[in-house]
Amino acid sequence: MKPAHSLTLGLVSSAALALVLTACGGGSGGGAGFVPVAVAPPPPAVPEEPVDDRPTDPVAEAPDTSFDTYYNVCRGTDPKCYNDWGAFATTPDRVLIYSRTAGPRHANLGTPMGTGLNPVMNPDNVMQAGLVRMLKDAGITADWTEDVAVLGSRINNYKAVIFASSNRDTLWNGSVATSNDAARTALRNYMRRGGGFVGLHNAFGAEYNWPYYEGLLGNANFYNHGPNRSGDVEIIADDPSTVDLPKRFTFQDEWYNLAPFPTNVKFLAKVDTSTLKPLTSPPHPGHADFHPVAWCQYYDGGRAWLSTLGHNDHSFSASSTGPGADQFQKLVVQGVKSAMGLTPFCT
Repeated sequence: MKPAHSLTLGLVSSAALALVLTACGGGSGGGAGFVPVAVAPPPPAVPEEPVDDRPTDPVAEAPDTSFDTYYNVCRGTDPKCYNDWGAFATTPDRVLIYSRTAGPRHANLGTPMGTGLNPVMNPDNVMQAGLVRMLKDAGITADWTEDVAVLGSRINNYKAVIFASSNRDTLWNGSVATSNDAARTALRNYMRRGGGFVGLHNAFGAEYNWPYYEGLLGNANFYNHGPNRSGDVEIIADDPSTVDLPKRFTFQDEWYNLAPFPTNVKFLAKVDTSTLKPLTSPPHPGHADFHPVAWCQYYDGGRAWLSTLGHNDHSFSASSTGPGADQFQKLVVQGVKSAMGLTPFCT
């Protein structure tokens, strides 16, 4: 027998159901009061996009072009090619001018000097004396030599070495029985410890048979030149070595043709070839489309600042009336300072 409270709950529920049916027209009284309600069907199911769970290939990185497999060095404009070992942290602001020639000698180099460090200069050593003066005015001490043994033994004492139209086998020492190439080894190790190299004019006519040196020049070398003539230099890059220079100035030089042509460097200045009359001297066709005259690069741990300009006496003379002499001298001094690390380099 069910408990009383369960029976009561059941009766109440039945009565409530009867009231609902009556209100909706239910029961035996017919369907006069029933209003059917339309129920919308559910929307069709949207198929899910298939999930591609296949592994994806990693994003390819840009190839690293800073290592030159031909010269077997890191070179170019990336500072990672510089060996910041602190080797020159306590070195005075001093440079070495090296002007030994083992072939044709430019007139502005004058009479060959004696051996040793800082030999007596001759009155016609115009390029060397001009560099000493220019750098002194900028607060930089310059020593000079044409002695390959001095270069090989003392190069690490300087924040930069300037090859001032030193040409042909300038680093070969034929006066010793062994280690004839000691100066080459010294220059290479100097660059690897973070040294600074500045090459001017016929420094591009040196060490043709040593590929490392050609790379130091920016994968470039002198081939030939036209007559000594005027042309307009154009500054084409913002750089510490070009700061405060006019964007264009007239200059006089031989305008070296190059083979090979420099690559993977920062070009700083070029000559407007439309101002060269003539453009070139055969058989080289010249560089009508783009003829650079100054550039920079990191090389094998060191810094290299380079210019093919510097043929004439008046380009190195004080208070010169030669075309563009003041601008050229400013360019060279600022290039030397950047190679020394006194200002940012090749930025």
